[in-house]
Order: sequence, then C-alpha cells, then structure tokens
Amino acid sequence: MSAASKQKNCNNDDDNNNNNNNNNNNNVDVKSQKKTTQNMTTLTRFKGNLSARSSCSNGQMLTAGVCVCVCVCVCVCVSSSAGRPKRLLVYINPFGGKQQGRRVYEQKVSPLFARAGIATHVIVTEYANHARDHLRTQAELDDFDGVVCVGGDGMFSEVVHGLVWRTQSDAGVDHHSPEAELQPCRLRIGIIPAGSTDCICFATVGTNDPVTSALHIIVGDSQPMDVCSVHHNNTFLRYSISLLGYGFYGDVLTDSERKRWMGPARYDFSGTVSYLPARGIMGNPRDRTKCRAGVCVCAECDGEWRTVRGKFLAINAASMSCACPRSPKGLSPAAHLADGTTDLILVRKCSRLDFLRHLLRHTSKDDQFDLAFVDVHRVRRFRFTPRYCQSDSELELDLRENGKRLFSQICRDHPACGCAPAYSSWNCDGEILTHTAIEVGVHCQLIRLFARGIEEPAVFEDFTNPCAI
Repeated sequence: MSAASKQKNCNNDDDNNNNNNNNNNNNVDVKSQKKTTQNMTTLTRFKGNLSARSSCSNGQMLTAGVCVCVCVCVCVCVSSSAGRPKRLLVYINPFGGKQQGRRVYEQKVSPLFARAGIATHVIVTEYANHARDHLRTQAELDDFDGVVCVGGDGMFSEVVHGLVWRTQSDAGVDHHSPEAELQPCRLRIGIIPAGSTDCICFATVGTNDPVTSALHIIVGDSQPMDVCSVHHNNTFLRYSISLLGYGFYGDVLTDSERKRWMGPARYDFSGTVSYLPARGIMGNPRDRTKCRAGVCVCAECDGEWRTVRGKFLAINAASMSCACPRSPKGLSPAAHLADGTTDLILVRKCSRLDFLRHLLRHTSKDDQFDLAFVDVHRVRRFRFTPRYCQSDSELELDLRENGKRLFSQICRDHPACGCAPAYSSWNCDGEILTHTAIEVGVHCQLIRLFARGIEEPAVFEDFTNPCAI
C-alpha cells in the first residue's frame, strides 16, 4: 500500500473516531438534558404538592429521609426558580415553646438551606422584642431577600412589628394616624414553627412541620397576608395578625390563674361597636368557602358605618381562621388571609351553658355562628367603646332608665371588695392592650409569607408510596 493510501486510511479512521466521539457527546448531552428535564419535572411535581404532608395521616407522613432526597433534586433545579431567596436574615427564639428553636433550626432547617445554596445570617434573640428592635434600627434590610423567624406566634409578631414599622418609617408614613395608607413590606417572612401552638403557621401552610416550611422558603413561594393596625385616640398601639379578643379571650389571658373567667357575671360588658362593612367580596363568614391556595378575593368599603349597642360576653376580630391542631376549624373557618377584611364576631349576653356550647363548636364540625346570641360581620374597619368610656349624657340616660347606679360602677372605686370590673382587656395576638377603647383598620396584603396557603387534599397525588416522588 502506498504512503498516500495509508495516510488516507488514517484520515478516514480519525474522521470515524471523531464522528463516534461526537455521537457519544451528543448522547451524553441528550442524557444530561433528559436528566435535567426529569429533575425539573420532579421539582415541579414536588412544588405543586408541598402541602401534601398536611393532608396525610401520621402513618402516611413523608419521612425525613425522603425529604432529604427530594432536597437533592431541589439543589439541582431550584436555581431556575424565579423569586427564590439567596440570602436570609434568621432570628431564633431559644426560649419559646419547649425551648427547641435552636435545635430545630440546626438539625432540620440549616442543612436544607445549605443544600439549596442559601446564605444565612443567624441571630439568636436574647430578650423579649430583640428581633423587633433589631429590625427597626440595626438590620441592613437591603442585604437580604427575606426574614425567617424560628419560634412561635410571638416571635412572628415581633418580626412583623419590626419589619412593618421599619418599612413605614423609611417611607415617611405616620404610624399614629388610623387613616394612614401603610406601604407593603418588600421582604417576605418565613416561619419555622418551634412554639407551643404555632397558629399562624398552621393557618397559612396547613401543618406545623419545620421541614415543610423550610421547603416553601427554598422554592420561593409567596402568600400575601392582611395586617390590622390598632389605635387609641390617634395613638398607635399594636399590629394584629390573627386575633383580637375582648371579654372572654382577653380575661383568660389576664386572669386565668385566678379562674375568675368562669363566673357568669364576669362577661357582662356593655359597650358600643361601630363597624364599616365590606362589600364586593367573595363569600361571607357563614359560608363554607374556606381560604385555600389560588383563591383570589378582594373587598371594597360601602362607606356607611353601622353601630351595635348591647351587652357582650366576647368580641373577637379574626383576620384568619385561627386554626390550630386543637381547633382544626378555628374561630372563623371561612376567614381569608388576604381579602382586606376581618371577621367581627359578637357574642351577646347568654347563659353559661349556651356560651359553653359556643366554645365547644370550635372543636367540632358544627357551625359555631348558628346560634341566636352570636352575630358575625365581615368588615374593613371597626371601633369599640366600652360603656364606662361613653359620654356623661349617655351614662346619665342609662341611670334614669334603670333608676340606680350599676353595682360594678361602685366597685370600681372600691377594688378591695373583689367584684368583677365593668370592663375587660383586649388580647392582641397574645399581648394585653393598655386601652379598651380602640379603632381597628385592616391593611390589605401588607406583608408576604414564604407560603402558598392551604391546598385542598383532593388535588394531591398518591403519596402513600414515598417512591412516587
């Protein structure tokens, strides 16, 4: 064979080898693309069913090992998810609940954040309102994509107060004006449940599982949420996220150790409630349209205030269902998270037995509002004035009608007699307010959570087999 022929054959062999290599590379690329597509499909399925853990029974609950395996997939694909956080400011309450906040974060949450490539700045709080004060004055919020609180409902309240206050201060909004239009917060808030009841987490995610909450944060879910501002005589008192309670719930928090709330005369409070009804909304507090993921609700004011006077055993304002494991339906099962309203529940004077019936319905499937002495209204704003704060002319008119002074009026000047006072206290998300005459306004979608709301079990796939993921 000539040298030219040998050279030609060598060139042909090289071309064949190159072609084979290219085919192999193409096969590798195809396999890689196919694997990436499979991972993305798995992540999409997983993101669509994060809340499946809340719909399964204890025996069907996904194991921690399966969640870790899923997070490997999240680590590969999550970088393509829009809106996911890259740097988080984390506050840990080491004292709340069973004092397991630090352990829960370090063992269950921190490894997941590390796998997802999320940088964190962790602050372990040292005293009450530490997180609130740090967010108000010291935190460099521009350096973060979100704020995470590890603890219970009190810790979440601290973060909300600090973040909302800081946002309004930066925007030049007057906190003390009840009519002020508050600016929405830029940063989303994540809740890692480590408290006693974790009502906020349960009502927004559907379960009190730290791993589920961490995965919602990792994939960058976003759930808007209303916040109520509470004022007294043009002075800001507090923000309310879940429940404002006067009468029973206020006194249980204040005097539970004395058991005085069991007395039948304890909740005979006279006062005036004025409220601004909402119109143009989907549903009402009495229907069965619960707040679920994907529900779009908006509300408008009808501009006309309505007034109710009487004697009440309890006055509650629920901005969410207030559901928890001990009360799966909550105080107002049909309350929505982001419709710009709160459900005002008025429990009028009744017998002790009837009031007990009302309380027991919170733990059953019965309609707790289907009682003659219970009224419920979906409102945008409301005001409450206890009887002893009303004008002298109104009190004088009552005296003429009754022909005598109220016994509780006398006892207020002689506390040593031990009689119940004529007024109660407001319980604002577990904190006692210093004033009873208040004005409350709802600020629609003022904050956003790393969550997506509770999803209906019917939309879930079969997760009884962990291999389904």
